[in-house]
Amino acid sequence: MRSKKHWGSLAAGLFAGLLVLPLGASAFAADPTPGSDQGGSPGPSAPAELKISTELPKEIKVANSSGKTTLTAKIINKGTKDTGQITLTVLGLDGMRITGVDGCVTVPENKLPKGTNTGFACVIDNLGAGADKSYTVSATYDLTKAGKICLPVTEGTSEKLLWQQGPVPFGTTKPTPNAPDTPLLLGTDNVPAAPPGGSASPTPSPSAPGTPAPTPPSQLPKTGVNDGVLPLLAAAGLLLFVGSTGIWWANTRHHRRRTH
Repeated sequence: MRSKKHWGSLAAGLFAGLLVLPLGASAFAADPTPGSDQGGSPGPSAPAELKISTELPKEIKVANSSGKTTLTAKIINKGTKDTGQITLTVLGLDGMRITGVDGCVTVPENKLPKGTNTGFACVIDNLGAGADKSYTVSATYDLTKAGKICLPVTEGTSEKLLWQQGPVPFGTTKPTPNAPDTPLLLGTDNVPAAPPGGSASPTPSPSAPGTPAPTPPSQLPKTGVNDGVLPLLAAAGLLLFVGSTGIWWANTRHHRRRTH
């Protein structure tokens, strides 16, 4: 049996070593699908000189047999100065569940904001001016429902929000239940395929494929949220979530260092 010291070293490497992987490492993958920052907005207290944004692919494909999909979440420093330590969190909502993000750790269930079902935290020690980093995201999508994703970026492990993309939907108004997979477009509410002899239910108000998202308000965007079930993803609520996640993450790293 392997010793506690061995597992402590392994955990320390997982929680700390992965944070300094070089750009282009095998844990990260480029997505051939063009990316978009649709549904994104700077945080209310983000410094003007720190221009961080995220991108999601404009289209993903969900396997009809398993509901599995993969996509790339990219974080970009469009400013003229280094970011210092930042945290990217990948959150799943409704019919979309995040099952893994390479190089990142699971957000505990009791730290997830109301309305989200899964999340992964990716702490980046620094992102230089003009640099970007891409993460491979694994997910499942229940095609009988609408599904959304959200990418908040915070300063270090604090509650200071620098950027948030979403919650933004992936979906289609033309289901393909008899095909191997179903293409889903970013910014489009999903209309589930009709069951045999019936009609699809529920049927959200679809956004026309390719239609640009409205300009986000000065507060955090809630692109694609039509039912108001995410009050904690408004500015104050998300900051509260990020703060508790930051405390969890900081304590986790501190504990790993002590045991190591």
